[in-house]
Amino acid sequence: MSEHVLLQMKNIHKSFPGVKALQAVDFELRAGEVHALLGENGAGKSTLIKVLGGIYIAEEGEIFINGRKVNIDSVNASHENGIAIIHQELVLVPYMTVAENIFLGREAGGKLVKHEKMERDAQELLDAYGLNFKADTLVKNLTIAQQQMVEIIKAISYDSKILVMDEPTSSISDKEVSFLFETMRALTAKGVGIIYISHKMSELEQICDRVTVMRDGMYVGTEVVKETNKDKLIAMMVGRELTNYYTRDFLPQNKEIVLKCDNIADGKMAKGASFEVHKGEIVGFAGLVGAGRSETMKAVFGLTPGSTGDVYVDGKKVSIKSPVDAIKYGIALVPEDRKLEGLYKVQSVRFNSTIEVLGEFIRRLRVNAEKEEEITQKYIDMMATKTPSQEQTIGNLSGGNQQKVMIGRWLATSPKLLILDEPTRGVDVGAKAEIYGIMNELAKQGMSIIMISSELPEILNMSDRIYVMCDGKVTGCFAHDEGVTQETIMKLAAK
Repeated sequence: MSEHVLLQMKNIHKSFPGVKALQAVDFELRAGEVHALLGENGAGKSTLIKVLGGIYIAEEGEIFINGRKVNIDSVNASHENGIAIIHQELVLVPYMTVAENIFLGREAGGKLVKHEKMERDAQELLDAYGLNFKADTLVKNLTIAQQQMVEIIKAISYDSKILVMDEPTSSISDKEVSFLFETMRALTAKGVGIIYISHKMSELEQICDRVTVMRDGMYVGTEVVKETNKDKLIAMMVGRELTNYYTRDFLPQNKEIVLKCDNIADGKMAKGASFEVHKGEIVGFAGLVGAGRSETMKAVFGLTPGSTGDVYVDGKKVSIKSPVDAIKYGIALVPEDRKLEGLYKVQSVRFNSTIEVLGEFIRRLRVNAEKEEEITQKYIDMMATKTPSQEQTIGNLSGGNQQKVMIGRWLATSPKLLILDEPTRGVDVGAKAEIYGIMNELAKQGMSIIMISSELPEILNMSDRIYVMCDGKVTGCFAHDEGVTQETIMKLAAK
């Protein structure tokens, strides 16, 4: 890391209706450094990055690149100033190829697009970074992890001097994380400055030089990573000491089986998984990307036509052909990808909170608005969701608060079994602790929970029992008191 300052953002202000998203924020990036940007959901990190990327225009403030004041009033202006951003939510076009996505808007040959050259150039990039899929593959046929890597390659392809990564490791495997970090080191060695947003505190020591903390839309402070510690950074983020991070009361196991599944398969990723869930327990599902965990749960929930296997609810064999059937039997599923599979992003928090329980407040085409507001507020309060009102468009909330609304929506159906697929992905440390506390209380009240997670610490600390999956099948099961370790899980996950 040199002392040369690539980027300065001074006194940045940005507001939305009812929300001051940024208030007098300062940020500095030096050449050849990885500078982490930390803060709880709603702290303003993504908003600051969108100002830098020309998606939002600040009401006040100045931006300097290499000491020269610049006006970033569009995405193109951001690119022209050497800035590339990998956003938290993937923005790829699913029915276009990898090559078309990488070069979207700057196609070789202009109007007469030269597909061969574009695919050749894209394939060279993929090969250079050791990716094992082809440039002519449709993006919709890639896994989420592979799509994330396409986003990274697309950003790298701009040959930018300032690269922003917003939660880049949230959906990729350990092997791909290693590749990402190697790529980042190679880029910083060439003088590229990287702004790195992540909720995974363990990544800071591995890859970051400095860290800037934001809270409630304001600048809190900047620390050298080697000269600070996790507790200090968390206190800066949340404004208080955070104790009892993993909140879990492990109670004696209830022998009552709420869900039993035998040989669940979907003809693709799920290849015959068998497991059971007892009343009032949290069951963790661990495994590498592509292990078939999400696909197995989608099959159980009735989302995959033609799935096979036997499902028993409360000891009775049931037929679940659709989510409607699953809900009828008391099963709810919060999906992994809230953007594509869950949220109505242009609708309000209230709409998103109550869409699954319309029968609670609509009778003979008459809407009981008071009841609808009551339901919405109950889960806003329960989840500690930060929103200026129930009418706020959910797309304007931070990713973590969107996730809280999603969980609240399914709790409104009063399920006996709640399936949470990566429930804390993209969620800050404070919100994670809140979600863990809610899960613990739900389990104590008798609700059963399946938690799919790629974060082994939360699997180990929150689960009564842990199933490990590999290649679409269950390869092991452990109770929380058996002394299972991350190493034990990884051996079975990589069989």
